[in-house]
Amino acid sequence: MKFNKQTLSNGLRLVTVPMADNPSVTVLVMVEAGSKYETKETSGISHFLEHMIFKGTPERPTASDISRELDSIGSQYNAFTSQEVTGYYAKADARHIGKVIDVVSDMCQNPLFDEKEIAKEKGVIIEELRMYLDLPQRHVHDVMSRLLYGDQPAGWSIIGTEDTIKSFTRDSFVKYRADHYVSSATTVIVSGSFDEKTIADQIEKAFANIQTGAKKGKPAVRESQKAPAIAVEAKETDQTHLVIAVRTFPVKDPKIPVMSVLSAILGGGMSSRLFSKMRDELGICYYVRASHDAFTDHGDLSISAGVDNSRVEIAVKEILAECARLTTEPVGATELQKAKDYIAGTTMLELETSDARAEFAGFDEAIKGSIDSPEEVIRKVNAVTAEDVLDLAKSIFVNEGLNLALIGRAKKEALEPIVRFA
Repeated sequence: MKFNKQTLSNGLRLVTVPMADNPSVTVLVMVEAGSKYETKETSGISHFLEHMIFKGTPERPTASDISRELDSIGSQYNAFTSQEVTGYYAKADARHIGKVIDVVSDMCQNPLFDEKEIAKEKGVIIEELRMYLDLPQRHVHDVMSRLLYGDQPAGWSIIGTEDTIKSFTRDSFVKYRADHYVSSATTVIVSGSFDEKTIADQIEKAFANIQTGAKKGKPAVRESQKAPAIAVEAKETDQTHLVIAVRTFPVKDPKIPVMSVLSAILGGGMSSRLFSKMRDELGICYYVRASHDAFTDHGDLSISAGVDNSRVEIAVKEILAECARLTTEPVGATELQKAKDYIAGTTMLELETSDARAEFAGFDEAIKGSIDSPEEVIRKVNAVTAEDVLDLAKSIFVNEGLNLALIGRAKKEALEPIVRFA
């Protein structure tokens, strides 16, 4: 994957990802502002602000004006908020690149923050919050975040609480945006088909009014776990949704490629160890997966599954046993190569579209400050050895960093004796 990176005169970073013969273009604006930049009183404001960016500008006064203009060119557009970044994007036929740049830059630089729209959107976001609470397979990850990080930004829900959502005013958004939405903390990614000779001038002109100046930082994540921890949220469900997680390391750690391989061995694909054990052999669940989340100053490996209420204890035991096996038995050459090939294959398949490549480059730049090409990612993965995986497993699969979160009918007292690595 070819890409170019430059810093414009106003401090804005521009990443271009040309794709020969691709019919589409994606413009993505990534801002280093997410839930980890919030206080207890402003929890959820990053996500709420993301909603408000679509609610009108002086040139396009209503949400309908924005959506109608993008719909008129068949554009796909949306936004997302995470712990450390917020992103806004639009994808369209490459012929409409000028329109896409114009609309996205206007939204991001000139939001109205109309009080009436804020009041209406509070109801929308509260319903979004309640929807997530009704999805235990999703909400259990919030339960895990609270268990891992407690009462600090990394442990809070990205969407906030009903109380904080209701408390926000126009001044709240104006202040938060002034503190964080500045050029030095913003990256624009243009991916797909475009004129590489003129794109920098187009972006610099479109973002001429972006705020400059210093950006406010975020507190460092605190971690102090010394023994296995369990969080149970009681709910009368037909299935228990659980997450087992261990503490790992930040996104710039050189062990990231090893973690990718270890995670693929455990839960990557339908031939992974966990899928084979939990679904094919035991018939205990429909879904089971492993994933590693790495941030600027912390990380965790999580294994999630939905299991029969009567088989929670055996599910936990079996998952922990598979993790523990990685600490004592070196991975065989065939399985190791399969995991590497799985990562290489899925990496390239996930980058077939202009929006996927924009996100790939955008997250790297916004969180790491540098971009590894997919080819470089695969090269590092291919260098991982069985000994690397064994050493990493020994360092992360320890009782001092072990956590279990679940939603369902299970009792914490029954789980405490089994939540530990042998």
